[in-house]
Amino acid sequence: MTDAVNPLLAPSELPYALPDYAAIEPEHYLPAFQEAFTRHLAEIQAITRVRSMPTFENTMIPLEQSGALLESVAHTFYTVSSADATAEIQAIDEELAPLMAAHDDAIRLDAQLYWRVKTLHDQLDALGLDPESRYLVERHFREMTHAGAALDAEAKESLTALNQRLSALTTTFEKNLLADTNDLAVLFETAEELDGLGSGELSAAARAARDRGHESGYLITLPLFTGHPYLASLTVRESRRRILEASRARGARDGANDNRPVLTEIVALRAERAALLGYESHAAYITADETAGTPEAVADLLRRLAPAAAANARAEQRALQAIIDKTETEPFPLEAHDWAFYTEKVRAAEYDIDTAALRPWFEAERVLRDGVFAAATKLYGVTFTEREDLLAYHPGARVFEVFNPDSSALGLFILDLYTRDSKRGGAWMNPIVSQSALRGTAPVVVNNLNVARPGDGEPTLLTLDEVTTLFHEFGHALHGLFATVNYPHFAGTNVFRDFVEFPSQVNEMWILWPEVLDEYARHQETGESLDAATLDRLRSTATFNQGHATSEYLAAAWLDQAWHRVTAAPDDVAAFEASALAEIGLDNPAVPPRYASTYFAHVFSGGYSAGYYSYIWSEVLDADTVEWFRENGGLTRENGDRFRARLLGVGGSKDPLQAYRDFRGRDARIAPLLARRGLG
Repeated sequence: MTDAVNPLLAPSELPYALPDYAAIEPEHYLPAFQEAFTRHLAEIQAITRVRSMPTFENTMIPLEQSGALLESVAHTFYTVSSADATAEIQAIDEELAPLMAAHDDAIRLDAQLYWRVKTLHDQLDALGLDPESRYLVERHFREMTHAGAALDAEAKESLTALNQRLSALTTTFEKNLLADTNDLAVLFETAEELDGLGSGELSAAARAARDRGHESGYLITLPLFTGHPYLASLTVRESRRRILEASRARGARDGANDNRPVLTEIVALRAERAALLGYESHAAYITADETAGTPEAVADLLRRLAPAAAANARAEQRALQAIIDKTETEPFPLEAHDWAFYTEKVRAAEYDIDTAALRPWFEAERVLRDGVFAAATKLYGVTFTEREDLLAYHPGARVFEVFNPDSSALGLFILDLYTRDSKRGGAWMNPIVSQSALRGTAPVVVNNLNVARPGDGEPTLLTLDEVTTLFHEFGHALHGLFATVNYPHFAGTNVFRDFVEFPSQVNEMWILWPEVLDEYARHQETGESLDAATLDRLRSTATFNQGHATSEYLAAAWLDQAWHRVTAAPDDVAAFEASALAEIGLDNPAVPPRYASTYFAHVFSGGYSAGYYSYIWSEVLDADTVEWFRENGGLTRENGDRFRARLLGVGGSKDPLQAYRDFRGRDARIAPLLARRGLG
């Protein structure tokens, strides 16, 4: 296939090099990848065949310039494969996975390239490089060594085979999970079974049923995490039970979508690979190149938090049981599917807050423009203009152009808000084009969420959790937009995994900030703002139900660590989970992990293996940063400019903890996190 007929092999003529998705067909992807692999290998060979001794100019510069076509094709494809994974795209993904793994190893394990990088690293002090260039040498050397470049030829051959098999298995895990999530969506025949849902939620469920071909009824689709937002509202206990039971069954049923043998093989192969690379476990291998350093440091943090979180959850459980015993004519023991429903009753009784009733104040378009965008404008001076002339990868994805305070062009932001059967669960940010001064590229970033689309003409009303997710993911987007680096290796969110959640968590602070909230939290019919008393009560619930929230998160983080500390995978997934949770005291049946193993996409098909602890690890920095903003005047351009220049703007071009010290003036303290979580 020639450049003329494959739009992926020619530079995009659209603004910011946005891929011309309208011209791209599925059959274009594999030939484009094959051509990109060939070109990338040729570019690497041009470096390694240089006869003169390595210099920064003849090794690092061409290394950073190499692979531009492959990066472009990969970003274009993987954006689609995660957000619009049709059967045809899934088939391509499965075929591509081992090819991509083999190619990555061909570069990372290249002995001649490693020798050139190591030579530069060994004489680093004599090179006289600027800080970003020096760090580039350090990181390439560290990453290639960590990947196995120093192994002998036989070990490298074994490593490559392991990596290819693992890439195929993680792709299978994600495919199985998407299929089972769709299969297990719960169909209700009558609206009475969904008593407690609002008209917009019922409209979304009816629309989902019609989209699946049902002539009547209401289909409740499942989010990625264990719980479901509707559990807080549904008055029919059996309906709550059916939804949570379906959610927890994903990937754990006999049949084509069974993820149990997939994940146990992943665990076994990761352990084998870690041993080959000289580490006692996959967790040790992963954390060795993160800010945590060791799995022991991770375990210390989780063990420090778990007892208090579990105790708080048990106290919350007793309060919920008391509500049941007092209000139900036939009391019953509290179960996991009851927790959210009775939590809302306690919240209403103690704080006079009904979170479901707040939804009319969180209309999606207003939250986006007058909340998410407006906060960024006030803090950083950036502005947003929708570009309806630019088409993204799906009709539901919207494109916005982003401008700096001086009106200069910054990049593109794409928002894909609604759920669909072809989109994987959860919410995420990813780049389509990464900024690099060396390559002359500007950023194009995407936020994906999974909000239920209401019926035609109905407003999209968000839950407070969905508002939080929108602000959170936009924090990642700002990181990707603001990072201004020379080398593509450091672009956007290319930072240590246990640091990457920090900017996104910080961005959540503006949700309840008065001057932000007053603009976006307006009733979708009357335009009235939330009254001051409601806002005060809402803010007073900051630590409410944190025992449950912290416990379910820590349980998932501990499971991730437990799976990746083993040297051989156990056969019984359920038994292993139960034992691991009992070990840390988070085995409360009423508080299941936020993700069980068979649908734990973060660690078995995403990039968070042995790294799900990153959220709480980053939250130490986040809570400390929120304290700094409050001490220094909050939502001001001066504060935003400092945060952008010293932290978001550096991307991965310096050690992240050093970047944090540059911003904060010291290391982070854990006390603000303990206070936020009610654990102090």
